[in-house]
Amino acid sequence: MTIGRMENVEVFTSEGKGRGLKATKEFWAADVIFAERAYSAVVFDSLVNFVCHTCFKRQEKLHRCGQCKFAHYCDRTCQKDAWLNHKNECSAIKRYGKVPNENIRLAARIMWRVEREGTGLTEGCLVAVDDLQNHVEHFGEEEQKELRVDVDTFLQYWPPQSQQFSMQYISHIFGVISCNGFTLSDQRGLQAVGVGIFPNLGLVNHDCWPNCTVIFNNGKIELRALGKISEGEELTVSYIDFLNVSEERKKQLKKQYYFDCTCEHCQKKLKDDLFLGVKDDPKPSQEVVKEMIQFSKDTLEKIDKARSEGLYHEVVKLCRECLQKQEPVFADTNLYTLRMLSTVSEVLSYLQAFEEASYYARRMVDGYMKLYHPNNAQLGMAVMRAGLTNWHAGNIEVGHGMICKAYAILLVTHGPSHPITKDLEAMRVQTEMELRMFRQNEFMYHRMREAALNNQPMQVMAEPSNEPAPALFHKKQ
Repeated sequence: MTIGRMENVEVFTSEGKGRGLKATKEFWAADVIFAERAYSAVVFDSLVNFVCHTCFKRQEKLHRCGQCKFAHYCDRTCQKDAWLNHKNECSAIKRYGKVPNENIRLAARIMWRVEREGTGLTEGCLVAVDDLQNHVEHFGEEEQKELRVDVDTFLQYWPPQSQQFSMQYISHIFGVISCNGFTLSDQRGLQAVGVGIFPNLGLVNHDCWPNCTVIFNNGKIELRALGKISEGEELTVSYIDFLNVSEERKKQLKKQYYFDCTCEHCQKKLKDDLFLGVKDDPKPSQEVVKEMIQFSKDTLEKIDKARSEGLYHEVVKLCRECLQKQEPVFADTNLYTLRMLSTVSEVLSYLQAFEEASYYARRMVDGYMKLYHPNNAQLGMAVMRAGLTNWHAGNIEVGHGMICKAYAILLVTHGPSHPITKDLEAMRVQTEMELRMFRQNEFMYHRMREAALNNQPMQVMAEPSNEPAPALFHKKQ
C-alpha cells in the first residue's frame, strides 16, 4: 500500500456532519483503504525515555540525543530520520532549559513544519492543517483556562528566530490537537505511547457502528474496511468504545468532540436493551434493579481504589461478591456484569489463578459477542486474552477455539503483518499442535504439558493497570 495515495477516497459534504470521506470504489473486509504517516507526532511525557521518538517502538535500550539529552531513538537510523523534525526542537529545549509537555511539543513540531512547507496542502494530504476543525469556540471555562496556559508556555518555548505566528493561529493549532489528536500505540498495539496529527484521518466522521477501523502499524496509520463498502458510501470510524448505552455515548461524544451523534445505533437505541439486560425468569422489580446498579457503581469505585494501590486480592474479593449479588438480577450482557467479568478475569490471570480466570473470561466473551461488531478490534483483543487464559488453565479446546476466533478478527482489523497478528498466528499453530496431541492421547498430553511448564517459566500476564485500552483518538478526559 503506497502511503499518501488517496485515489480510493474523496472529500464530500456529509449531511449534518460537514466534510467527510467517501469511497471511490468497492471495498471488502480487511482491505486497506489508505495509509498515512503523521504530519507531526510526539511521545507521551511519561514514556519519553522508553519509546523511540521516531518509530514509537518500546525498546529496552535507547540512544539519547547527545545535544538536548531529551530525545531517545532505537539506533542511528531512527536518529537520522528524526533530525529534520528534531533539529528545531533540540535547540529550543536547550534554550528553554527544560522540556515542555507533550501538547506544547506537538504544537511546536506542527508549526515548524508549517514554517518549512507553508500552510497549503502537503503532498498526499486532502486537507491542510489550517483547515482542520479546532472547536475552540466550543471550549468550556476549564478548557479555555488550559488553552491560555498552553499558549503562554508555548510562547516562552518558541524560539525568537523562528517564524512568529499570531495568538489566534497558535490557539487554532492547540484546538486541532485537542479535536484531531490520534493515539499512537506501541509495536504490539497494547499500550498508548504517543499522539499524532493525521490530516486525512481527521476527515473521517464518527459512527458508533462504523464500516472502518484505524490501526497504527510500523510508523503509519491504516484505515481498514470492516466489511463490504460500496462505491460512494461514506467511510466512518468510531471515536469511542461502543460498550455503553446510547445516551452515555452521546454525552461522551458531545463533551469530547462537540457534536450530537445521529448514527442509527444512537437514534434507535440499538442494543441498549442488552447493555441494561436483566434476568427474565423471574424478572426483578425496578427497585431491585436500581439498587443493584448503585451497588455495582459503588463496588467499581472501591475496585479502582484497590487496583491503584496494587491490592489485587482485594479486587478479586470485591468482584466475586458483586458478581454473586448481580447473578439473580443482571443478564450476562449487562454492562455492570461485563465490567466485573473483565476486571476479575484480568486480575486473576495476573495472579496466575488461571482456572477461575478462564471461567470468567468465557462468560465475558459470550457477552461481548452479542454486543460488539463481529470485526471489532477490541473484541478481537479480548477474545485473544480469554483464549490465552483458557490455554494457561489447560482448557486446550476452548483456548484454541478462542485463539482462532481472535486471529480471524485481527486479520481484518490489524492485518497479517501487524506484530500482534503474527504473535497470534504462532499461538494458533502451537495450540493446534497441542490439541492434536491432546485428542490422540490425553494422559500423555498432560504429562508432557506439565513437564514443559515445569522446565519453562509460564508466560505471566502483564500487571493489570487502571489505564483503559488505548482509545482511538487522544483526548484529555
